[in-house]
Amino acid sequence: RLEDEVEAGEVRGGEEMRERLIELLAETATPEGELRIDLSARPAVVRRLEDEVEAGEVRGGEDMRERLIELLAETATPEGELRIDLSAKSAVLMVVGVNGTGKTTTIGKIAWHLQHELGLDVIVGAADTYRAAAVEQLAEWAERAGCQIVKGTEGGDPGAVAFDAVAAAQARNADVVICDTAGRLHTKDNLMDELLKVRRVVSKQLDGAPHETLVVIDATTGQNGVRQAKAFGEVAEVTGAVLTKLDGSAKGGVALAISSELGIPVKLIGIGESLEDLRPFDAEQFARALLTE
Repeated sequence: RLEDEVEAGEVRGGEEMRERLIELLAETATPEGELRIDLSARPAVVRRLEDEVEAGEVRGGEDMRERLIELLAETATPEGELRIDLSAKSAVLMVVGVNGTGKTTTIGKIAWHLQHELGLDVIVGAADTYRAAAVEQLAEWAERAGCQIVKGTEGGDPGAVAFDAVAAAQARNADVVICDTAGRLHTKDNLMDELLKVRRVVSKQLDGAPHETLVVIDATTGQNGVRQAKAFGEVAEVTGAVLTKLDGSAKGGVALAISSELGIPVKLIGIGESLEDLRPFDAEQFARALLTE
């Protein structure tokens, strides 16, 4: 729409174009009012596009639209690294997030893909010992994926489970350990203390562990999801995010918020319940959908 208005002479350069672009981006909201494009990500994108138009680097029409897509994609990919690094032997992938985000299901799907599609030997550590249902669900996924699961006693020490999982991986030269963690304790401080303990345990066992720490965020929670990612990032040294329940870009503005505010790239997205519905995050495709839906 902006390129059409520029070509028709309805919008000129400078401040007028900047204000109109902000208006159009503001219209990319769901009926519930959840912004597709997070407010914090807009000013820098708008300023860069405005500067490039005024410098003659970007012209109206399709050129402007494509450049806006590029800028939004850049915002969603800080440092440009979207690959999950599992290059270390017995690489430890720690997964954090609150209950209800789809964390356990995400772990199961990752395990299945690594085991079946990449041919890696995977061990799953059920370190969310405070929720029996999570352990049972993870055991079902492990059986489905054909990978070993290491469990502890209900309400037991999560650090001990993580230790045993890494030890099992080292003993059989397994390629990857995926470690589930608690998503809810009596207080936030208890939860974060447990995460720190799990990190300390695995880091003493294996150099560089955990090699990746993914936070699972429910895309439908909007800014609350950003706050969750920030809280976990403060103690867990999160390296990437997984967005679940993302059945369209209208719920995905949180990807830009997480990236622009926290500097954490979205690495995987879940758009449904089937195994194939967990896929790598494509920033350009995502940005294009934001502007075309």
